[in-house]
Amino acid sequence: MASSTKEPQISTSLPNRVELEKVMVELDNLKKQSERLDLLNKLHARMAAELSVSGMIEAYSVWLMPVVSHELIGYNNANRNKRHLFCSGHGPQRREAIEFAEQLIAETVPFQGSFSKKNGRYAYKWIFESTDDAGIFLILKEGYELAHDEIDLVNNSLVILTECLRRGLEYEDLFERASNDPLTGLANRRVFEERIHGMMDSARRYKYPLTMISMDLDRFKNINDNLGHQKGDEVLKAVAAVLKGAVRSTDLLVRMGGDEFLLILDNTDLKNGRILAERLCMAVDELEIWADGETKLGISIGMSQMKADESLSQWMERTDDILYHAKAEGRSRVAVV
Repeated sequence: MASSTKEPQISTSLPNRVELEKVMVELDNLKKQSERLDLLNKLHARMAAELSVSGMIEAYSVWLMPVVSHELIGYNNANRNKRHLFCSGHGPQRREAIEFAEQLIAETVPFQGSFSKKNGRYAYKWIFESTDDAGIFLILKEGYELAHDEIDLVNNSLVILTECLRRGLEYEDLFERASNDPLTGLANRRVFEERIHGMMDSARRYKYPLTMISMDLDRFKNINDNLGHQKGDEVLKAVAAVLKGAVRSTDLLVRMGGDEFLLILDNTDLKNGRILAERLCMAVDELEIWADGETKLGISIGMSQMKADESLSQWMERTDDILYHAKAEGRSRVAVV
């Protein structure tokens, strides 16, 4: 009679299963930590290539978007008068998001967390504070809240971002000393040349309008000749203050030299740009600056919207031609062709 042998049975007792589950959980956690570290290393590498705060905010948004979808990233530092908002949307959606972010920044009551306030948008706000820096960091998201792991990733990444922003602020302080017009405090031609190509590239990439406003003071020479150059300097500062008070933080206002100013309106078409241009023309007129009893200071404005296929030099030349029309048609007016 053949004898039968039994195969040994593997124990599947409850303690063994519990231990296996613990190991699997630990492995899963290690995998997530590894992926998180890889993401943060990529952020380090991306931020290392940026010098300016605006470039860092845009780079952070590009890094974050694949893992945490969002509408706007914003940074505001009241101590240093720095504000940078980067929005990937365009058209009315973009304007609404920027308006919402600026409202949140202006609020004096600090908050950290989420809430919906306008059109289903959720806002997340972090406060940076140290001895030499105080800033607000915003994330806007439309439609639904950030998940817990998304907030956790942002919290981890802010350690990197905070240090990079401090470096960016130091760079911008040095840059501004070399780049600001010493008389009016406005950006100078160097800043224009540094920023304009990035603004043009972003407008083309995200398909939103970019409008150039070229401005030249009328009868400024009469002010200098009749009242002296010191009075002329005072007039330039007064005009610069009027212009600066009317533009947004996302726009680029430059004193190109002498009595010539240039304004690049971010995400603005000709129709909306003309409303601002007319307001600027009126504001300079309301300064009531006279060279003599019959000669009053004014400003002529030419404006154009960037075309998809034109270079910067072509765009500037076209806008200068339009400014010439404003001068030829009687000055102290806005020309759009």
